[in-house]
Amino acid sequence: MATVILARHGRSTANTGGILAGRSKGVHLDDDGAAQARAMGERLTGLPLAAVVTSPLERCRETVRGVLAGHAADVGVPVHREKGLLECDYGAWTGREIKALAKEPLWRTVQTHPSAAVFPEGESLAAMSARGVEAVRRWDRRVEDEHGADAVWVAVSHGDLIKAVLADALGLHLDEFQRIMVDPGSFSVVRYTPHRAVILTMNSAAGSFTHLAPPPRQRKRRARASDGDGVVGGSTGTRS
Repeated sequence: MATVILARHGRSTANTGGILAGRSKGVHLDDDGAAQARAMGERLTGLPLAAVVTSPLERCRETVRGVLAGHAADVGVPVHREKGLLECDYGAWTGREIKALAKEPLWRTVQTHPSAAVFPEGESLAAMSARGVEAVRRWDRRVEDEHGADAVWVAVSHGDLIKAVLADALGLHLDEFQRIMVDPGSFSVVRYTPHRAVILTMNSAAGSFTHLAPPPRQRKRRARASDGDGVVGGSTGTRS
């Protein structure tokens, strides 16, 4: 069972400007966001990465460059673009101020019943969730097939999409995904076992992730039927 680190892009100019960027072009990391990206890479130093998969939008690709610059030991890690990790298509809401959108009737639906939210001229949150979950699970199977059950990879995406992936991993209905916080520059970690998804951490903003590194002798281990079994009384730690 591979391990995926879900990384939200660093803080963008739209974040600080109070704008719903959506899929707008030309939205870049601000100075703090660029620093966050480098710090994200430093947190992964010493952790072998099998792959990095990213949303094609600029702010995610810039985050990837910062992460790999901070994680200099893995200069050759393969980077793939994945449309399934794109930001939600907010349609006519794209580029508008958040404070103005909060006055729209649809805003309440987004907050209380997101599974029913369909953005005008855009995408539904349910469709975003379905494609995001599918993309992450598909890449997780691919990474495990190519690199073994102890492989670790990174998926760089956007706040709402990562929240939807985490809700799915937790077994929550999409209507509960607003309970989850995913900050710019944060990491959340999921492991898809033969029986269930297991959440290792969510919305982590500090600390080394080297504890996720597999023992060298198990670098290409295949998944076992017992992987993911709940340990009665509690496990011995992230890796055993």
